[in-house]
Amino acid sequence: MLNPVVAGEFCPGDGEYSAMEEYARLLARRLSPGRIRHSLGVAEYSARLAARHGAPVEKARLAGLLHDYARDLPPQELIARAERAGLISHVVEKRVPVLLHGPVGAWLLREEVGIADEEILQAVSRHTTGAPNMSLIDKIIYLADALEPGRQYYGVDDLRRMAEEDLDRALLKTMESGIVYVLRRGQLLHPVTIEARNYLLINR
Repeated sequence: MLNPVVAGEFCPGDGEYSAMEEYARLLARRLSPGRIRHSLGVAEYSARLAARHGAPVEKARLAGLLHDYARDLPPQELIARAERAGLISHVVEKRVPVLLHGPVGAWLLREEVGIADEEILQAVSRHTTGAPNMSLIDKIIYLADALEPGRQYYGVDDLRRMAEEDLDRALLKTMESGIVYVLRRGQLLHPVTIEARNYLLINR
């Protein structure tokens, strides 16, 4: 188990062997090269959004780096681990197991890696579906996952500009873009994503 990261102790770049480097090495043993590039992009974009909107920068950077910790697990393994940990909340998750990589990743980060920071774990858990009443770190990781520089799709530049100025508006529009993407492909939507979108509309 790696040394747990405690808020205020995570200082990438401090000395020859930083915490960020340690976790990057860990990810390199779990994720594909493309997923590593994405995770590094999410880490840096999360730090940028955190600085812009008054969130703890290094906590956001670490959550961004680790958000896809379980992303490359096979679907049946995601389901099996989620069942063992009591993480299945809806039948949709068994039909679309990729939705489980957030909560399973958070569980593994606690159990295998020793991450104890609840804000980081919650942000990792929620980045796949969103949630009503998301925290500032939750919002940043959700947006950074969708908007990091490696993402290229119609409208992403507008969403990035929006995220610089109005995090909640960017979150709503990014979430709606994802919902439309899923609907156009005739795929299942997780009900908590609808709840998250409605919460944002009601509480604007």
